[in-house]
Amino acid sequence: MSQPLIFLDDSPYFPSADLAQEEPNGLLAVGGDLSVVRLTKAYQNGIFPWYCEDEPILWWSPDPRCVFNLTDENPIHISKSLRRRLKKDNYQVVINNDFKTVIQSCSMPRSKQPDTWILPEMQSAYLALHQAKIAHSVEVYDEESNLIGGLYGVSLGKFFFGESMFSTKPDASKIALAHLAAYLKRAHFILIDCQVPNEHLYSLGAVDISRDNFLRLLSKHAKTEQPQNLFEMNKKLSWRKLS
Repeated sequence: MSQPLIFLDDSPYFPSADLAQEEPNGLLAVGGDLSVVRLTKAYQNGIFPWYCEDEPILWWSPDPRCVFNLTDENPIHISKSLRRRLKKDNYQVVINNDFKTVIQSCSMPRSKQPDTWILPEMQSAYLALHQAKIAHSVEVYDEESNLIGGLYGVSLGKFFFGESMFSTKPDASKIALAHLAAYLKRAHFILIDCQVPNEHLYSLGAVDISRDNFLRLLSKHAKTEQPQNLFEMNKKLSWRKLS
């Protein structure tokens, strides 16, 4: 039986994710704001905001949770064509070089997704998280230094919460994801959270885990101290060194 929807007050604290509704899957609370403090509390408790224009802020914690398990030997499925692109090395992958442009690019309408949930207020909120060194981006540039793909998300402890990715050239977002996964695996991260599953993520190797298991791992690893230079600005990643 679904729990009643919870309305947030001015406090940045959240109810337990276990109280999320069964239908729609994971809807937990409504209202509040997108401050750095509240967003950080949300991610620490396995909760994230997701809503569209003309809707109030909606907070979610679905069950099961879609993730890339970085403790697996090969957490990302790399196809033969993607492996060829990775080996070509005719691109450059950089961390935190242009967060603002990445999130703006991720917000652009797409053929299969004409509406966006990455509204201007969401962009401002995650830019503030980036300035607080909690949200990070990965950029992919071509030989002419054009930004052709990337992703952004939130990093806490040994978890990376992926928010969105974009691509203007074939496989550019996959290149960003492959580099990030290999880089985080070397840093002993546990999971890349995908939040809401889809066939594209499954094709890349994402798997479902129960919310209980997700929250258990999060409670254990979310507050682990990260290496100081893990997400330093303009950090370049090399597939040859990571693979």
